[in-house]
Amino acid sequence: MKIAVLMILAATLFAAPGRAGTLLVANKSDDTLDLIDLATGQSRARLDTGHAPHEISVSPDGRTAVVTNYGDRATPGSTLTVVDLGGPTITRTIDLGPYRRPHGVAWLDANRIAVTAEEKGHLLVVDVREGTIAAALATGANVSHMVALAGSRAFVANIGSGSVTAIDLSGKTGAVRIATGAGAEGIAVRPESREVWVTNREADTLSVIDVDTLEVKATIEAKGFPIRIAFTPDGTRAIVSAARSGEVVLIDAGERRELRRAALDLGTAPDAAQRLFGDQFGASPVPVGIVMAADGKTAFVAATQSDAVVVIDTATLEVRDLLKAGREPDGMALAP
Repeated sequence: MKIAVLMILAATLFAAPGRAGTLLVANKSDDTLDLIDLATGQSRARLDTGHAPHEISVSPDGRTAVVTNYGDRATPGSTLTVVDLGGPTITRTIDLGPYRRPHGVAWLDANRIAVTAEEKGHLLVVDVREGTIAAALATGANVSHMVALAGSRAFVANIGSGSVTAIDLSGKTGAVRIATGAGAEGIAVRPESREVWVTNREADTLSVIDVDTLEVKATIEAKGFPIRIAFTPDGTRAIVSAARSGEVVLIDAGERRELRRAALDLGTAPDAAQRLFGDQFGASPVPVGIVMAADGKTAFVAATQSDAVVVIDTATLEVRDLLKAGREPDGMALAP
């Protein structure tokens, strides 16, 4: 499917009946945040962020979102954009000072977030209300990229070190580094389990970490440059984005095996070759960010080189809808 056709479809397809809420999409090449109304499939607002926003997290009460402004290869970012979703309006920009390339982000409680600072290998605890850094915790690793929370621990995936750092946020124990595989990047806690799963993009594998023992209990083959992972709410299945092959992959989490995969035949944007991975993955639409719907029946996948968000059926991997985004959509989050 050519990109022109994709854009026509994205503009004319309507959202599935009964789909509600707002999908937040960070557009890296536009320095913007789209708020897509899932009832209509249309963006209800587009807000300016800092340079090259990568990831988003929504507060537990659904009222506030934080966007990490990562920057690009030449210009590292060092800010967070805070959004009042009721407006929607930008309420403040938090300057992280020397902690550059903020990326993965997750809410710890009503006021605080955990955010990775990739360049110096830190996990920051930031008070969003005060706009201050409450703690800066070293990961002891290179290119600390994404973060997931399990109990009192934060688990940080380190691309450059091929590892995960488990950080006890209570301060009772020190950081523990766990070797997983080359290019450890995507990370998620499997619901209804004591497991953290990691995508090792260069090794083409997934690692399953035991939350209690901090040991790798399984390694699963996942070809195609696995880059993100998201679970159904019951923890039985996972969707993995394979950036190089341009596919989405369905994993049986209990049996730890691949069930099926499907190619996203979307075409690429005219300037795709100048973007991140554009000189490596050819005609791939480069699926990256994934968000699972609350009912687990659909997932939203950001096709960064096609400027679209693909809505897929999590049982069959069939494409149910295409949502138009800005240039190079990546990180996403859902809000009521």
